[in-house]
Amino acid sequence: MRTTNLYLAGIGSHLPPLVPVEQAVADGRYDAGAARASGMASVAVSADIPAPQLAIDAAAAALADSRHGIDDIGVLYHSYTHHQGPDGWSAVHYILRNTLDRPVPAVEIRQGCLGMVASLEAAANRLTANPTHDAALITTGDNFSTPLVDRWRGSGLFLLADAGAAVVVSRQRGFAELLAVGSLSDPSMEILHRAGEDLFPPGITRGRGLNFAERAERVREQWATGQAPPIKNFGDRVAEIAERTLKEAGLTFDQVARVCHVGFGRPALEGMFLIPLGLTAEKDTWDYVRTIGHTGAADLFLGLEHLWRTGAVGPGDNVLLIGASTGMEAGAVVVRITATPAEWAS
Repeated sequence: MRTTNLYLAGIGSHLPPLVPVEQAVADGRYDAGAARASGMASVAVSADIPAPQLAIDAAAAALADSRHGIDDIGVLYHSYTHHQGPDGWSAVHYILRNTLDRPVPAVEIRQGCLGMVASLEAAANRLTANPTHDAALITTGDNFSTPLVDRWRGSGLFLLADAGAAVVVSRQRGFAELLAVGSLSDPSMEILHRAGEDLFPPGITRGRGLNFAERAERVREQWATGQAPPIKNFGDRVAEIAERTLKEAGLTFDQVARVCHVGFGRPALEGMFLIPLGLTAEKDTWDYVRTIGHTGAADLFLGLEHLWRTGAVGPGDNVLLIGASTGMEAGAVVVRITATPAEWAS
């Protein structure tokens, strides 16, 4: 979807302390061979900060940067991938209460690791269609330090990390112009994260935790006996949505200065993103994400904030954000930097 006259006016995060991978290996929490293969250096871990608080802290930073008052914000979108608090409770309204504290709509976006991309698309549509407010607040937050999750062994593709991230989308001004946003899905691949597990009662109500590695092994067993359908190369979908979104933005890949991608381990990152996109080290953000891990929906915007605040991208640079979620779905965002942090602050 091509967008016009929309901007990212503020960006913020709460990144907990980093735990070295070698420490997890020494403690017996992570296999040494898996650690070497992943290429990961460290993982962001919060022992006890509630996930909504991570989002609230990130939102405070984004709002402070945005040049918008809270009265300008007409809607709040919140996304997450792991449990936020009491069952049946509304985390997004708790975040609203502790950020804007205004009677605006507070909407939960359940799009997994593409939650912020989906929220950005929803915000773009709303701001375009409804001129009565000037900006939208988008948040995410996850903390996987819970009893039924093993962040080190729960997936063969990534190490689960904790973080909060937020952006303010504006119709007025910003440090980056939003050029295009979109996604596409391949529902034939949803079995990868279900693997024949009973849908009712839901596993979490029976004490089953989050374990993608276990489900992946189950799918492999099903393939061996001909029970599961063949799975396509998801990297093709990643390349397709990147190409489509860049075309909508009026750009080619050669005009992209940097790419913000998910915080997967190196083998999975190469197979699903780097190789399909033809990404080189000059454009990827591997050196950064290998120190953070996979934070769910925050990955892409943590990467964008890092590139912008460190000066790795500057005015005139085009940045592609590319991610994926269970389902399977791939999503992309294209922005053009319009100001340095110092210029924007002044």
